[in-house]
Amino acid sequence: MDNSETSRPSNFIKDIIDEDIRNNKNNGQVVTRFPPEPNGYLHIGHAKSICLNFGLAAEYKGRCHLRMDDTNPEKENVEYIESIIRDVKWLGFDWGEHLYYASNYFEQLYQWALLLIKKGLAYVCDMTPEEVAATRGTPTVPGKESPGRKRGVEENLDLFGRMRAGEFPDGSRSLRARIDMASPNMQMRDPVLYRIKRAEHHRTGNAWCIYPIYDFAHGQSDYIEGITHSICTLEFEVHRPLYDWFLDQIAEPGRVRPRQIEFARLSLGYTVMSKRRLLELVETGFVTGWDDPRMPTISGLRRRGYTPESIRDFAERIGVAKADNIVDAALLEHCLREHLNRRAHRVMAVLNPLKVVIENFPDGKTEELEAVNNPEDEAMGKRPLPFTRTLYIEQDDFREDPPSKFYRLSTGREVRLKFAYYIRCTDIVKDSSGTVIEVRCTYDPETRGGWSKDGRKVKGTIHWVSAEHALPAEVRLYDHLFTVSEPESSKNSAGYKTYLNRDSLKVLHGCRVERSLAGAAPGSRYQFERIGYFCADAEDSRPDRLVFNRTVSLKDSWAKIEKKA
Repeated sequence: MDNSETSRPSNFIKDIIDEDIRNNKNNGQVVTRFPPEPNGYLHIGHAKSICLNFGLAAEYKGRCHLRMDDTNPEKENVEYIESIIRDVKWLGFDWGEHLYYASNYFEQLYQWALLLIKKGLAYVCDMTPEEVAATRGTPTVPGKESPGRKRGVEENLDLFGRMRAGEFPDGSRSLRARIDMASPNMQMRDPVLYRIKRAEHHRTGNAWCIYPIYDFAHGQSDYIEGITHSICTLEFEVHRPLYDWFLDQIAEPGRVRPRQIEFARLSLGYTVMSKRRLLELVETGFVTGWDDPRMPTISGLRRRGYTPESIRDFAERIGVAKADNIVDAALLEHCLREHLNRRAHRVMAVLNPLKVVIENFPDGKTEELEAVNNPEDEAMGKRPLPFTRTLYIEQDDFREDPPSKFYRLSTGREVRLKFAYYIRCTDIVKDSSGTVIEVRCTYDPETRGGWSKDGRKVKGTIHWVSAEHALPAEVRLYDHLFTVSEPESSKNSAGYKTYLNRDSLKVLHGCRVERSLAGAAPGSRYQFERIGYFCADAEDSRPDRLVFNRTVSLKDSWAKIEKKA
């Protein structure tokens, strides 16, 4: 996707970039990157960052890199990398030849670690990870120096070389930066740079038994790639002095140094955005996988029926801010409805069928009616709709004893069948328990298309399908993953899982959909008239077993909020 000609509203990040360009910093170049850790699937928060980084690069006619910050082989694998690449492409972005891995730079990072040792700015520490954590102090109490801090350069070079050679057990030693154990910024208290970890890496295999910590690899990877603007979320603000300290020691004169700019991460209502939390939901079986349509992952949203255009629109609307806040999930749903309203075919589907017999319609006859595919776009055309003596309507569209302001079908009342005829209920059939199982009606042949020639009007219009031609389908009704907007609120002492929505998935069997859906391709999206937007499930739906996921309902609370505003 090319957004280079798109004019976007200004924000504080663009203001910084504009100022850099005016000052001819980096020769006016803009090079950004999206650098995920391949330890899970991307979610909607990552989508915001993807759209921001690739969008800025396109707008300023620069480039955006895709880089895997793969420094922890115990938690990373090829499945996650493939999913990241697939998701970024699906969102509509292209990095061209600029796909990179932090593991590409392992040797260079090692050489820079040697440089720090030679400058007296790094040392080998013999403490365990637990001992290191215990001696860091608190924000108001200085940390305690490691005994290894007093080692000389030659001894540290020797020990670090032996660490790489695999002479020491995992976790027995680490390389730490020698900065300031009394710094008010905890990140500067002699942070660990390398740890011993015998784990096979997805790209380097067993070539290394020491791996750089994320903080040591991330900023230097930006530097190696010539990134001009390192755009990241607010939790990395306290890391910026450390990244700058590293660059102060290794940067060459005249070479581009990345400028870190922080923005507020996306927090979306009724879900969690931590990959650790999402992994817990997968591993405990509450969801079926990373692509479960209830998940806020990009793959989950895609399987549920979201479009890349709607997600990009959402990212554009929420913009970038300097303070964290919760974004109403209704806005994301609103963006999707707006897009699908213009693009999705309308079809008839009955989720809870009730049999209707048109007594004065000839038995065995099929009449072909005409239905509009999308009233928002005439170019989408029309389709034939079979009308027969026996139909199905929604159970909720009939009441034997209707309440006040119920304008659908009831005994003696006339309603419009969409695109078809007026029908009037004349009788009902009940089973032994007293439940209505069949409605007997007559139709007015002078109301073909759903309009009366004599000018009489009805208040109710309902949808339907031909019993003879309708196809059986399974329909999955998805709801929010959690019952409250902020499941990880500090006020929730019992933990986020206490708010899991046990009714977030309801599966309906015995549904009926119109015959035009016989060839519904996996992932194809539709509006079920009067019900909502649905898509054919990308994994389970096939010609002999139609499965549809509810993408979003027709009710749009955000549109009402905007109207009131």
